Parts: sequence; C-alpha cells; structure tokens
Amino acid sequence: MKKRLLGTGMALGLSVSMLAGMTVQAADTWTVTCPWAASGVAAMVNQQAAAMSTDYSDDIILVADAVAGDAATVNSWIADNTAGDTSLVFAGEGLFAVTPLLDAAKLQFTYDDFEYVENLYSSIFVLSADASLEINGIEDLQAYAESGETISVATNGATSSEAFLAAALFGSMGAGDQLKLVPYESAAEAAQAVSKGETSFAVSHQSQIYEAAEQENVTIVCAFDEDALENGPFAGVEGVGAYGYPYFRNRCFIMAPGGTDEDTVTALRTLYDDILADEEMVSWLQDTMYLEADPMTEEDVLAHIENVSSIVEEYMDIVVG
Repeated sequence: MKKRLLGTGMALGLSVSMLAGMTVQAADTWTVTCPWAASGVAAMVNQQAAAMSTDYSDDIILVADAVAGDAATVNSWIADNTAGDTSLVFAGEGLFAVTPLLDAAKLQFTYDDFEYVENLYSSIFVLSADASLEINGIEDLQAYAESGETISVATNGATSSEAFLAAALFGSMGAGDQLKLVPYESAAEAAQAVSKGETSFAVSHQSQIYEAAEQENVTIVCAFDEDALENGPFAGVEGVGAYGYPYFRNRCFIMAPGGTDEDTVTALRTLYDDILADEEMVSWLQDTMYLEADPMTEEDVLAHIENVSSIVEEYMDIVVG
C-alpha cells in the first residue's frame, strides 16, 4: 500500500458518506511491547515503526511500549493476551534458544504460544578491543588468543546473545579457558566498559561502540556475520564466518497472540513489510542505528533459532562454568 495523502476530493467524499449515514470503521490500535530497556535499540526501532504505521494503514495503528523485564515481561504478556487481542510483543533468539537451555523455569511459554508476524530488524554485533592492544583484525585476535593472556570481554548480561557469541568465538579458537566474561546491565554499558579500559574487549551493537571508535579508544576487530560489513561506519570489518568461526545475528521477532487469525497476521505482516521497505526507514536503520531491514519467513526464523541453540549447547560450559 502506498503512503496516503488525504486530498480535498477524498475529504469531501468522506463527508458526504458520513452525512449519508454510512459508518466509518475505526482503526484498531495495536500495542507493541518491547520487553527490554526503553533506551535500547529494539525500543527505538519499535518507536520509529509505530510512528510510521499511519502512513501505510487506515486499519491498524501501532503504539510502542517498552517494559523492562525480558522473560518476566513476556510471561505476563502471554498470561494477559489471547487470540483476538490487539497486542504484539517482541521475542528473539535469547528467549527461544538461550533461556530454554539455561533456565527453562523462567519461561511460561513456548514458540507455539505465538503467531509469527515479522522480523523487525537484524543487528550484526561487533567485537571491539581496547585500542592499546593494537588488535585490528581477526589474525591479530588469533595471535592474542594464542599468547595465553586472559581475555576479558564485556557483555550485556552473563548469559546473553553477546556472551555466547564471545564464548563461541574464543572457544572455537581454543582459548575458552582464558575467557573471562564480564556482565553489564546493557550492551551500551558493555561498550562503555571497554572504552574505559575496564575490559580488554566488548561485544555490542555497532551504534553503541561508534563514539568510542571515533575517539580512537577502541578498535573494531570483527563482525559476527559471514562476510565483511557492507554498510555503516565499520564497512569492511571482517566477518568471523569467513574464518570458519560460528556466529549469528541478533534478531527481533514481532509476535501476535497464539490463535490470531491468518487474515489479521497477514495484515500486520503487510504493514510491517511496507514500513521496512520505506526508503526513510531503510536509511534510518542503516545510517543512524547501523541495523538492517531483514524480513524473514517463519522457516528462516526456525532455522535461526536452531542455529543459536546449537551454539548455546556447544559453548554452554564456557559461559556458565
């Protein structure tokens, strides 16, 4: 659907219809809950998408909401919402692939409790290093790992996606016993930690380490993807997959209550697809947030979850001890 412009003719037509007694159906307002930090990447993208929703639909209005709590927030959402409710929630590989293997008791839901709508974005995490280490690429990193030095890595939480990416990288280098994961409250705090010299490395979103890189407090060592980064200020940074190391992207899945009818899911998916295809949105994601618009089929989603689960299972001992 193209963006709507309410011209004079349309306005007059609507007035005539209303005067003739015709009923104009009100748009449904869908609350989109982000169960992570209100100042975080997901919440910011949620707000941007919601603000654009009225450009592409007369029937659906998206309203962004951020509630800290992660699994607990989604547990409450599941308890409070059923098919027919106009409510959406975010979930990702953390809830579907990490928590079920590490602490299943925290979850009062499974994937089957949702209807998949769309992937809001993909984030390619990067590994940054204290600039004084002079580690500028994967080969430098391999040499550092082989030196026997303690490898302290700042991450967003102790068992996050970032923690498992660090464990998978250094574990596959044979340096898992040297790895010391240092958990922080957010990926932004982890990025600040390495820039202050509190740790030697950090795993973070690209946007969160950009300022430290600009100030030359850190170097950007590698990206957790198959190939080198193509967009943003770190374009050209090597992907770990090119060296045979495991990786996964950070995804943000938009989910409706289980049992939501197929037509409604299709309408929501179409709306999000239109927003994600908008040149303004694509530019904002790439140039401001350093993210990618990355629509996925449900088959893609399930394959992503399976890949992350296999990495978690293989490197669990390094993360949890």
